Amino acid sequence: MNLSDLNKVAVAMTAPGKGILAADESTGTIKKRFDAIMTENTEDNRRDYREMMFRTTEAMKNHISGVILYDETIWQKAKDGTPLVDIIKAAGALPGIKVDEGTKPLPNQPGELITIGLDRLADRLPKYYDAGARFAKWRAVIDIGKGIPSHNAIHSNAHALARYAALCQAAQIVPIVEPEVLMDGEHDMAQCEAVTTWMLKETFQELYYANVPLEGIVLKPNMIVPGKKSGKPASVEQVAEATVRVLKNCVPGAVSGIAFLSGGQSDEEATAHLDAMNKIGNLPWALTFSYGRALQAAPQKAWAGKADNVAAAQRAFMHRAKMNSLAALGQWKADLEKKAA
Repeated sequence: MNLSDLNKVAVAMTAPGKGILAADESTGTIKKRFDAIMTENTEDNRRDYREMMFRTTEAMKNHISGVILYDETIWQKAKDGTPLVDIIKAAGALPGIKVDEGTKPLPNQPGELITIGLDRLADRLPKYYDAGARFAKWRAVIDIGKGIPSHNAIHSNAHALARYAALCQAAQIVPIVEPEVLMDGEHDMAQCEAVTTWMLKETFQELYYANVPLEGIVLKPNMIVPGKKSGKPASVEQVAEATVRVLKNCVPGAVSGIAFLSGGQSDEEATAHLDAMNKIGNLPWALTFSYGRALQAAPQKAWAGKADNVAAAQRAFMHRAKMNSLAALGQWKADLEKKAA
């Protein structure tokens, strides 16, 4: 492991004004997105859609530091035969790869999940590195409900994240460590804060036990938001203050950077929350974005599977990338959203 090189990649992933495009939807997940825009979920359509974003030159060069890919995508070639990985690199962004294999029920823990995929990971990582991947992603999922999460769910998922991170660094790949506390459910902000604090503290304890240097990781946490079914909305300022408070309590300053997941928030909500956190300022880490839906919902709707709509979809992607870039600098303003193309 060359920690200096890992740190350079991690710092580049959270460079000022840049964030990560999460384009790693599984075939099943992207089918749901395509169904919503009445587009057939074929390999060619998945390739064309992602190529459209990767070729949005201004967005990729100025606002996107890296792209998380799905296993299918990292091997795909564009219509003209250019590997999609090469298109990403030509735009100045880093290719990354989702390496977890989804979730399974956690035995003896009703309603709780464990992320799988560690068994063959050591064999897969060198192949991804050779294909161009310089960072990876593994997502742990923690739900809040009646009697959950349990200690077993928190510990098992944190331990798996640490094992994954150690394997990645051994393969000279920067791990994105993603412990996601879901925003589904009836819980309030206080419960989200308590569970997120628990999960982050457990995760960093396990990273310590696994001898994972924090200078060579990027953290991808959830924000502190009330559950969707709680009926207790929170202001932008409340979300920002609570999230920064948790980070200060849980995340060591050695971590290279933090790239938030959007977790089901609307486009503008995710942008506004990130901006408000950066306006608080005086933090030891860069705070940026690693968004999927919050970057892609608008371009997907504009594209709708039609070649004639590519330019409009690219404009929509450019706008969302620029808005989040400004938020990562603490320079976003709500009235800028009205200037969308």
